Order: sequence, then structure tokens, then C-alpha cells
Amino acid sequence: MSLKVSCPQCQAEVVWQKESAFRPFCSERCRLIDLGDWAEENHKISQSSQSAAPLTEEMLDSLEDEFLMNHKFFVEPE
Repeated sequence: MSLKVSCPQCQAEVVWQKESAFRPFCSERCRLIDLGDWAEENHKISQSSQSAAPLTEEMLDSLEDEFLMNHKFFVEPE
């Protein structure tokens, strides 16, 4: 049984499989229309600021260390 989704642009049914080259879109046309909407800022991902405090160098270093600890493939071999 194949998973079927609706095209985000035109709502046509799309079978979610490797052969569906434009998934989740039904066609290149729908994919390009959506891309154009993002380029024209018709779509936005809005996220409120976590805090009003500016990021310090120490905060950035801490975030980087935490990221590197959880993503070992970015660490160069010793």
C-alpha cells in the first residue's frame, strides 16, 4: 500500500514513492509556483524570539560545543 499525499499547491493526489520526482508536489509547475511564493516572501516561517538578551561570544561558544558533542561527524579526527 502506497502513501498518498495532497500536492501543497493544487491539492492533486500524489503517490509518495521514489518514482514521484516532484513529491510532495504533483508536477514541476506546482513546485516552481511554490518556490516563487517563497522567493516573493508570500510564505514565511515565523518564530518569536526566544529572549530579548543579545547572544554573547560565550553563549555562541557553548552552543557550538553542544552541537559538536551531538554531531560527531563534524569533529576532525585527532
